[in-house]
Amino acid sequence: MPPVVALDRISKSYENKVAVEDLSFQIEPGSMFGLLGPNGSGKTSSIRMMIGITMPDSGSVRLFGKPYERESLKRVGYLPEERGLYKKMKVMDQLVFIGRLRGLDPAVAGKRAHEWCERLQILDAVQKKTEELSKGMQQKIQFIATLIHEPELVIMDEPFSGLDPVNASLLQDTLLDLKKKGRAILFSTHRMDQVEKLCDTICLIHRGRAVLSGGMREVKSRYERDHVVINFDGEACFLHHPSVKSFKNYGGQAEIELHEHANAQDLLRAAMEKAVVYRFELMEPSLEEIFIRTVGEKIDA
Repeated sequence: MPPVVALDRISKSYENKVAVEDLSFQIEPGSMFGLLGPNGSGKTSSIRMMIGITMPDSGSVRLFGKPYERESLKRVGYLPEERGLYKKMKVMDQLVFIGRLRGLDPAVAGKRAHEWCERLQILDAVQKKTEELSKGMQQKIQFIATLIHEPELVIMDEPFSGLDPVNASLLQDTLLDLKKKGRAILFSTHRMDQVEKLCDTICLIHRGRAVLSGGMREVKSRYERDHVVINFDGEACFLHHPSVKSFKNYGGQAEIELHEHANAQDLLRAAMEKAVVYRFELMEPSLEEIFIRTVGEKIDA
């Protein structure tokens, strides 16, 4: 089975600014792909070329094993970062209208809209106008509008923006269910903590170029486990052990970064001499820490 998406060395410039340069990646069916990077790194520009909103200056785009053609968009659902709903329109009317634009029969669109509203716990809002709803509720409606025609490729650009933790978790579970059903999902965000929990494969871009790509486990395995979380009761002088590069002491809990090739067991022995240790966990670096090591810049919040 061919990749759902295949970008081959695409580039795009606007006037004198290079937005994307020589970018390549593939997205397989039944996988969740993380397109990562700081704001302004080229994520949205890449998505726009993927679905034909703009055309690359060079390189090629293939969707569902074919060169890009507009007909392929019937199999794509796109949630853009900039949301767009009709404020004066009732929720159910709006979802049925969007379903019809996607080629659905009105009865089918209504049935699917009702099922999705029930699943996302917004049935009590279906007869309200969009402008009467909270930002989080509007986000759920946009999410349903993206999925109502059952697309094979789902593109989510900052999908959890404006959501509280409960609703963000609900949408995460929904995306994971879609992946199990064989859908390909592109998840674009600057929030790397979310990607670590959800994505199988990533491409991390910076200033329009890929700086890290591959399977999540394979990417993280390139880096040493050099962070320690320790919960303790007693003196904290062990935090100044020679193996410690830096630390944050929160009083009873500390986060420690070790020097390269340091032996964590030496630190554990030093800690147990001065304190009662309840937890000592050696951890791999987060994606954000890996990014900072790779390009030397912090991510914008």
